[in-house]
Amino acid sequence: MKNEKTNWGNFFRIVFTIALPIAFQNFLSTTASMVDTIMIGSQGELSVAAVGICSQITSLFFSSYFGFASGGLLFFSQYWGARNEKGINRAFGLALTCMLVISLLFGGTAVANPEFILGIYTDKEAIIAIGAPYIRIVGFAYPLQVLAMIVSFLMRSTERVKPPLISSILALITNFALNWVLIYGRFGMPRMGAAGAAVGTLVSGIVNIIVLFIFLMKDKNTLVLRLKDMFSWQDGFLKEYMGKCLPIILNELFYGIGQMLINIVIGHQSESAIAAMAAFRVLEGFVFAFFGGLADASSVVVGKEVGSGHLMNGYQYVKKFAILCPAITFCISLTGLTLNRPMLSLFGLGTDAMFYGKYMILIYLAAGTIRTCNYIMNCCYRAGGEAVFGTLLEIICLFTVSVPATWIAGMILHLPFLAVFAFIYTDELIRLVFELWYTKSGKWIKPVTELGRAALPEFKEALSMKKR
Repeated sequence: MKNEKTNWGNFFRIVFTIALPIAFQNFLSTTASMVDTIMIGSQGELSVAAVGICSQITSLFFSSYFGFASGGLLFFSQYWGARNEKGINRAFGLALTCMLVISLLFGGTAVANPEFILGIYTDKEAIIAIGAPYIRIVGFAYPLQVLAMIVSFLMRSTERVKPPLISSILALITNFALNWVLIYGRFGMPRMGAAGAAVGTLVSGIVNIIVLFIFLMKDKNTLVLRLKDMFSWQDGFLKEYMGKCLPIILNELFYGIGQMLINIVIGHQSESAIAAMAAFRVLEGFVFAFFGGLADASSVVVGKEVGSGHLMNGYQYVKKFAILCPAITFCISLTGLTLNRPMLSLFGLGTDAMFYGKYMILIYLAAGTIRTCNYIMNCCYRAGGEAVFGTLLEIICLFTVSVPATWIAGMILHLPFLAVFAFIYTDELIRLVFELWYTKSGKWIKPVTELGRAALPEFKEALSMKKR
């Protein structure tokens, strides 16, 4: 424990070798889904608003399955630190099964009755009419999305960051090319508009998963997936997995429900406000995609250190990530504010929507920086083996502060749209205070490996001495 020192030089070496490739891959993967909203801008505000509403449905789907992926990442990274190949196989198989079930439920509903889902989010018939063909086609891509997610998480956790990066680049190129052809009807193809963007998303998802599986099957040296191990959940593993992952699953699910309620409020604002929100979500998504990659990387780094018994290293890495990531978010948001007009003009927005977009970015400059700080710390708690504190804090703050404040502002008081938008982030400052304290306490380090558990008493003693 005495030799465990993580100065900034060592930290940035980790960031550049592991974190940045993962962050860039995550950025490209998320960008592929945002290309639709950007390229549909030439079709007008209504098309932008429709694709934006569909993206909110996909976000709820993401929240419903991401808890299983995030929980799997916890086990992947810690078992990788302990070189427990059977444990990785079992965690992968269980997470994959749960995620595929959710994808079939969401995908089936989107394909069978898209108007019903869209009607939950907005009362604008014109938006529903444009969005229905889009979400019906995208519904077929949902199982592909979860497959790509869990395989990417597995490869990142075992320090194979290049294959997911390559597959994301190829998927992005495919999506862009097909959108260009099908949205605008080039090379004799029909002009499909929003439906053409959906086809591009579906085909790019197929390309992504094919490339990932080629890399996964070719690499027999790092880790071999065995069906027998993937579905052997006896000996208490299912109970252990759910014990660690259930708080994460509930966190993501309830967060998704909270965001759905907020999106319903937004969906009942003016069409210009809905279009501005769709454009903002894309810009926010670019920020959060890169940052989310850093968060995933931090989980890999921290989980590996905790799983291998280097608990103080994991503790110090979290504190450094909690400084670095919000600083990056602030710089990106400031750049976005400076360049707001050329960026927002990509979406074909009208005067009112452009005005809304500019001040939404200004509000996010402060709120987004705080939000990403909270997010990175919660991700690291999970990697360290603790999922209850962050879950309870996020859900309590969301449903007692942000959701009711936004609902009252938009649906009851009918305040101006920018005021409604500002209320979305009202819980972040409260969470920040509690999470900074909890991070410093080190109570979130709860290893799932024997090596990690054996090092726990020494870590607690070293931390106690450090606080004196």
